[in-house]
Order: sequence, then C-alpha cells, then structure tokens
Amino acid sequence: MAVNVNDNFGLIQNNYLFVEIARRVEEYQKANPDVELIKMGIGDVTRPLAKTVLKAFHDAVDELGQADTFRGYGPEQGYDFLIEDVIKNDYNTIGVELKNSEVFISDGAKCDTGNFQELFSADNTIAVTDPVYPVYVDSNVMAGRSGKMGDDGFYENIVYLPCTEENDFVPALPEEDVDIIYLCYPNNPTGTTLTKDQLKEWVDYAHEHDALILFDAAYESFIKTENVPHSIFEIEGAKEVAVEFRSYSKVAGFTGTRCAYCVVPEEVYVKDSEGNDVQLNPLWNRRQSTKFNGVSYPVQRAAQAIYTEEGKKEIQENLDYYVENAKVIREGLEKIGLHVYGGVDSPYIWFKTPNDIDSWSFFDILLNDAHVVSTPGAGFGPSGEGYIRLTSFNTYENTVEAMERISKLEF
Repeated sequence: MAVNVNDNFGLIQNNYLFVEIARRVEEYQKANPDVELIKMGIGDVTRPLAKTVLKAFHDAVDELGQADTFRGYGPEQGYDFLIEDVIKNDYNTIGVELKNSEVFISDGAKCDTGNFQELFSADNTIAVTDPVYPVYVDSNVMAGRSGKMGDDGFYENIVYLPCTEENDFVPALPEEDVDIIYLCYPNNPTGTTLTKDQLKEWVDYAHEHDALILFDAAYESFIKTENVPHSIFEIEGAKEVAVEFRSYSKVAGFTGTRCAYCVVPEEVYVKDSEGNDVQLNPLWNRRQSTKFNGVSYPVQRAAQAIYTEEGKKEIQENLDYYVENAKVIREGLEKIGLHVYGGVDSPYIWFKTPNDIDSWSFFDILLNDAHVVSTPGAGFGPSGEGYIRLTSFNTYENTVEAMERISKLEF
C-alpha cells in the first residue's frame, strides 16, 4: 500500500509568485547587506492600526480575561454585531439590502476566493481575466479543473480573457460558454476599473449562460471615480448570479490581523448532477461550519470599530495616505516616459516595461540598480508579460525616494 499524492499539484508549473519574489529579495539582501531596499512588490501595508481599532482590540482581549465576559467558540459565520455593521455601512449606503445569513466573516479574501471553488464539480469551466491574481488559477489547478499548462503559459481547460493596452484592460466577454467567472475590480494587478455599464454586461452574460460570477472587491474603498461600482450588487440582477468578496486588509491595515467577509445571496442557485436547482448559500455555510472555526472575537470587535464615526475618519486618513503615494508613483513613472495604468481608484500601479524588456529582467534591474522591489507582470499570467506592478503601501518618504531612484535609471 502506498500514499498517493494529488497529481494536480504537480501541474502548477512555477513557484507561487510572491514566494519567488521573496526568495530573490532574500538572496540579494544576503549578498548586499548594506543596501536599503524599498519594497513595493507584495501588497502589504505599512500604516499601523487606527487608534479606535486598537482600543476595540484591547477592550475585547480584556473581556476574554474576565469570567463574566469570557467567550469561547464563536459562530463560524461571524458575530451578528459585525455582520449588521457590514450590511448597514457597506451595502445599505449604496442601496443594497442584505440578510445577516448572506454575510460570512472570514480570515481573508485570499482564503475565501481560494476555497469557494470547493463547492463546484471538477468539470466546471472557469474563466479568468489575464493577468490575474494567482490564487484564482492555482486553486482550480489543485482541484483538477485546469488540465496541463501549454508552452504558451496557458492551462488547456481554463478560458483566459486578455486585459492589455490594446483593449484598455477591459476584458471581452467569453466567446464560448463558461460556468464560473472570476472578476476583480478595482483590478489586481492592473489597478484598472469597470464602469457600471461595463459590469452590467457581465451580469447579463451570467444570466444568459447560467454562469456564476465570483467578484473580488477587496479594493473598493479606493474608488473615487463616479460611475465605478463599489459592489457588483449595485447592478440589477447581480444577486442571482454573483458572490462578492471583501477584505479589511487594505481598508484597515488588517494584513496581519486577518479579517474579511464574503456575501452569498440566497437568490443564487446552481445545478446538481441531475440538473436540479441547488441553493448556493447553504453549501458555503456548510463548508465554513465544517472546515472553519471562525474569526476570533477580538479581531471582529476591532473590525467593527472601523464603522464608528471616529473609526471611519481614521481609516480614511490612512486610505488617503496610500492614495497620495499612488499619485506620486503614477506621476513619477509618467514623467520618465513610461506607459502607466491604475493608481487612481486603486493602490496598484501597472506600467509597461521600456524597450520590450521582459518583466522578470526588469524586476532584476529595479532590484539591482534602483534597490526597489516590484512585482513582475508575468507572474500574473501570460498577458502580464512586459509589465510591472508597484504598490502604494510603503511610507510616503520611501515612495518619493523610490521614484527618485527609478528616474535615474537608463533604459
């Protein structure tokens, strides 16, 4: 008798993007210990937790230290006090009504978007924008939906929707029928957005083709442009064909604290193997109840604090700080003649490498010559080749310094 491995893991051709970046950075730093690197690659925040959030965190921990306020296991779906504030502040304000049972508190949008595919059979066809956040693809590869990767970098059973300069980074609707569509807007990695009319085309497609949209809205708090939707549920008919994912990582600096949520409307139905309608919400509820023990009580109280009057003010100050950084990056790159995208309604700036330099080579140039850590576009898929992603999550001082360093490079 022998233990057999899941062969689908062997279909993942490369190291996880950010692990490879970390490896290269560590190798460079060991060889150059005196060099001060400015990290603008992984989207990790630098601003500390807001004071109101921190106080709520401390108060909740103190509660756990007293017998009369101690709490053990919480509900896997999240506490109602946070769910109710999510609905009131994130959805009712944009005209969207939700039930408590439709909101699931979790420890991260990465976990939710990676795990949600477990609800579907392996023969579903998925579509992803290209470039794309790697978790959408890799989790489906692990589940056996991808087939093998070809020499062109595309998996044979995944439908890719290119987003490039030629189409203004707006993906075309699939030419063939697909079952599950991953959309992320504001987009990671390109930093671009869709208008309400553009997003409605996707909702209409899903209705016409019995498809499901998995909509990652982790960066909606950066949206400032009018007519860019903050939620897919602003679009008529979306509640029947979409699930939405949100995160507190960038909104409130919770990258290390871990808290997020997803919305699974009760109106969404899928099919079983015999063609019968099956409600999706109870399936996700069962999955979470079986495999997830919930987010800790202090973390959920900390997340709730961002919805207080003072919390909203403090959080907005942090968001404005990163938005200003994005402006510095965008203007700095444009000043030296690069083609730059994103950085307006998003913390991500996406630019084309000069002189057709491939993205990993330009990553090395930025690392070795400017001492700036970036993210190579090729790591997000074949259509990302020839592009670089920078994030606005460093300090303002480092952001200015990074642009000065890059401006001195000779291409």
